Amino acid sequence: MSRKVRIVLIVIAVVIVLLVILPYLVPVNQFRPTIEEKVGVALGRKVELGNLSFSLIGGSLSAENLSIGDDPKFSPTPFLTAKSLKVGVEIMPLIFSKSLNVTGVTIVEPKVTLLRNAVGKWNYSSLGGAASAPDPKAAPAKSAAPGGDVAIKQLDLKDGVIILGNTNSQKRSTYDHVDVSASNVSSASKFPVKISADLPGGGKFKFDGTAGPLDATDTALTPLDAKLNISSMNLATSGVLDPSAGLGGSLDLDATIGSQSGVAQIKGTAKLSKAMLVAGGSPAGVPLTVDFDTKYDLGKNTGVLNPSTVKIGSAAAHLSGTYATAGESTTVNIKVTGQNMPAQDLVAFLPALGIHMPNGASLTAGTINTNLALAGPTNRLVTTGDVGLFSATLAGFDLGSKMSGVGSLAGLKSGKDLQIEKFTTNLRVAPEGLKADDVIAVLPAVGSLAGGGTIDSKNDLDFKMAATLTSGIGAVASPVSGVANGLGSATGKGSNSACKGGTTIPFMIKGTTADPKFVPDAGGLAAGMVKSQAGCAGGLVTGAVGAGAQAPANAVKSVGGLFGKKKP
Repeated sequence: MSRKVRIVLIVIAVVIVLLVILPYLVPVNQFRPTIEEKVGVALGRKVELGNLSFSLIGGSLSAENLSIGDDPKFSPTPFLTAKSLKVGVEIMPLIFSKSLNVTGVTIVEPKVTLLRNAVGKWNYSSLGGAASAPDPKAAPAKSAAPGGDVAIKQLDLKDGVIILGNTNSQKRSTYDHVDVSASNVSSASKFPVKISADLPGGGKFKFDGTAGPLDATDTALTPLDAKLNISSMNLATSGVLDPSAGLGGSLDLDATIGSQSGVAQIKGTAKLSKAMLVAGGSPAGVPLTVDFDTKYDLGKNTGVLNPSTVKIGSAAAHLSGTYATAGESTTVNIKVTGQNMPAQDLVAFLPALGIHMPNGASLTAGTINTNLALAGPTNRLVTTGDVGLFSATLAGFDLGSKMSGVGSLAGLKSGKDLQIEKFTTNLRVAPEGLKADDVIAVLPAVGSLAGGGTIDSKNDLDFKMAATLTSGIGAVASPVSGVANGLGSATGKGSNSACKGGTTIPFMIKGTTADPKFVPDAGGLAAGMVKSQAGCAGGLVTGAVGAGAQAPANAVKSVGGLFGKKKP
């Protein structure tokens, strides 16, 4: 063996020995109190590390465990725990001068608990010592130990878990596989940061931008400039909507965030798919898309929704209003207005409201106008206002045959396609169901319908209505004419021909929106709901009262004949 080869082998052996021995010669555990103190001062929290070890090859210190305390106003349990911590260090200063110069920090499998209190403050707001900032009126301490400017070339959190909740509730949402990467981290300047996470129930969260410098009073107010992307966020499992009420949907969002001086400007597009907005509803067949522009005050936890647009297909409406985030949910007060929206584009979204088109029927024409108010917490949202459908065609729906169960309306000829001149109502949509008041429908082939009712969480209909037939139809419907004549004889006011206009017949709608059932309302008739469109009811009722006891008896006999019952 040549001398050169022996020298090379000796050098290699020495290097190997050094690599093995040096980590044991450097008393790295002596740095643990220093690290705990410096990081604790910088964060304003109690920091605890496990046993430290030194890797010469990797140029890093490792701790077996890491714990960072929470703000005591929120919780006595740790804010962050981690399986291990790796701190990149400069080797030569560490070996020869025992100086600790940090080049990077990697936290492996961290578990972070983010809590919000009743007034909207977060437990991370006091990170950086903001919660314990000195009183400006107090005399300065003789020897201060300020955290100063913290600077780290690279900070990484890998495969973490974030638990999100409120101090006044035990309910928590869990975000898995959280990764955070930031470079040139400084408490005194901007630095780039990337965050990604898996959302509860599926979906992804991505944040890419810059943050800093850290706000001296509230870390939550730190300036940001970033892009935010959320894909396939399950609104029920994430806590935005109430899953116990059968509400749900999937959210996709792309937005830009610019935050300065505690005010965030957020612009972007949100798409809600498979929405279910009332109990008993089913997923909407088309998405709802919102192009939004909003300003949010991070200190007051309130926001203003600037004029924005909500779209379903080619139907577009305008919305604006305010919102506030405090406690467990966001409370909104939003106005929605839309004019001349294509009805066909909106039909596929109706199942989200618990409304289904009648079996075999489809809306092939028409426009919708709406003026609505959305108010309350997002998980118990209540929508109220006016909705109108105009110049519409309900293809495949023969109203005449559907109303054959109402004896007085049997034989009506409306055609297999129902023409709707106008349909208006005042709505209230809440998680428990839908209520429609002041329903007015003008149907050229029949006359007009009026009334109101509800659609409950089981999609069951309960409507009380009255059909006012046109004069021509009223004359053909002999049972109707019979009861009108009977009432006329009983009251001494003459026959139906003495009254101008058609005849009004009360009825009920039961069943479901997919299979409505039109049934008689005998109680309504007996109470005096049979009247003429021109206002004959006043004369009939007055006459009936003045005719004595015989008049009601004759009227009841006529009611029996109206529904095909044999007169006693």
